[in-house]
Amino acid sequence: MNRTTLSLIAGASALVAVTGFAALSSPDAGAANEPARAAARLPVERTGLLCPRPSTSDLAETTYTSFTPVTEGAKKEGGAELQPATGAGADDDPQADEESKDQESKDEGSEADEESQTDGEAGEKPKAGAKPVLKPGKPGEPATGSVSGGEAPALVGTAEGRFAPGWTVQQTTEVAAGTGRGLQGVTCTPADTEFWFPGASTDEDRTDYVHLTNPDDSAAVVDIELYGKDGALKTTVGEGITVKPHSAEPVLLSTLTEDKQTDVTVHVVVRSGRVGAAVQALDDKLGGDWLPASADPSGSLVLPGIPEDATAVRLIAFTPRDADADLTVRLASPSGLITPAGHETLHVKGGMTTAVDLGDITRGEAGSLVLTAPDGSVPVVAAVRVLRGKGDQQESAFIPAARPVGTRATAVDNTAKGTTLSVTAPRGTAKVKVTASAGTEGGTPASRTYTIKSGTTQKIEAPAPAGAKGTYALTLEPESDTPVYASRTLVSAESGAFFTVQPLPDDRGTVAVPEAGEDLSVLQR
Repeated sequence: MNRTTLSLIAGASALVAVTGFAALSSPDAGAANEPARAAARLPVERTGLLCPRPSTSDLAETTYTSFTPVTEGAKKEGGAELQPATGAGADDDPQADEESKDQESKDEGSEADEESQTDGEAGEKPKAGAKPVLKPGKPGEPATGSVSGGEAPALVGTAEGRFAPGWTVQQTTEVAAGTGRGLQGVTCTPADTEFWFPGASTDEDRTDYVHLTNPDDSAAVVDIELYGKDGALKTTVGEGITVKPHSAEPVLLSTLTEDKQTDVTVHVVVRSGRVGAAVQALDDKLGGDWLPASADPSGSLVLPGIPEDATAVRLIAFTPRDADADLTVRLASPSGLITPAGHETLHVKGGMTTAVDLGDITRGEAGSLVLTAPDGSVPVVAAVRVLRGKGDQQESAFIPAARPVGTRATAVDNTAKGTTLSVTAPRGTAKVKVTASAGTEGGTPASRTYTIKSGTTQKIEAPAPAGAKGTYALTLEPESDTPVYASRTLVSAESGAFFTVQPLPDDRGTVAVPEAGEDLSVLQR
């Protein structure tokens, strides 16, 4: 038998083997007609969080709390850390004069500076020897750390493996006196490329900053757009703001425009890279707090958890579309959805920020605002500023339109006497399981399940861990398909007038992973 014949036989045999395998492994004839299987939800393996610079006040006392819920299926190994954003610009004083900052940048000519800007990138990665703010505890156990004064930098956090699913960090700052005095709380967030902040201000009594934090190795370029009552505000240096690698850049809104307006919507758009963004709203008379980003523009919004003792509520809304929107305004109270007298609708002009004072709309009961555009055709962003207290004891906080709880939400830095949990189910009855973790200094976890009636907001007496000392975490897990929205209110132990509110979206502990299967039918094509 010659070589040509042997080669033909070998080739035919290989073809038969491949064809035979493909035939044996091909899907059933009816498989194509079967409905697609739901994607499995698996624990995430890496989570990044960014915490803005807490304060420039020498009187500031800041606490950081870290917590990872126990998640079934998570990896056994892993770690988490929070490090200062030590890149160039991280230590800049946000109250420094803009001209002096420009002059400093021109005068920087040292050899070290030139080397740091090689390849067009300024800044450094966080130094390996930098002392972490806190050492996260193992999953199921919260851990805390604290700093004093106005020198604390922004933080860049990373969690991997078993620490990643649902990793949550809360930054809570108490400022005893001065502009923005009060309790300022913010949940550290992942980096993104677009943010909406209705409720900011360039008024003379306000000192509002947009804090931008870049976690990556390359510079980010950011545009900041401002919209007032008559439309877009003319800005001088709001375009092309460079945030250096591993650094933070606080931008004072009043330096971007000469217009002094009480209510402004801030739109942060990242041209290249990604950043974490939050607005710090500081008032000379009414205290201050962090304004988190609103949920994405939508025709249906929920602003959960207005405190029962709110003395004044101001609603701010904005639509990026050219078309106007007549929003239906309803309050989800403990007894059901009601229409506030005199505030049945809110007319929002396209491209303009609209605000209205709702007074003491809650009338002694916790509530949530439900806003709806006709047919959901015009997307809107919104937030409310809430006041508590009277006279010179007034304090303010902000509640933006929130995303639903989703699979699970996590709130940290809770205490039995200083925490209020508000949950609303605007479109159907829902069941929610709430679990209190062990405390930072011990204790036994506890869980309870609550029923939230359709259209209501319930102030939940959340469980507390038995024998707990220190603070603890709360996780919320819906046990029904009905969308649930929630927020947590913290009240200062030192001053009952000081408070802060954080909405509780999904903690991103799991991700949907489509089921994949072998399909060797491609070999037959």
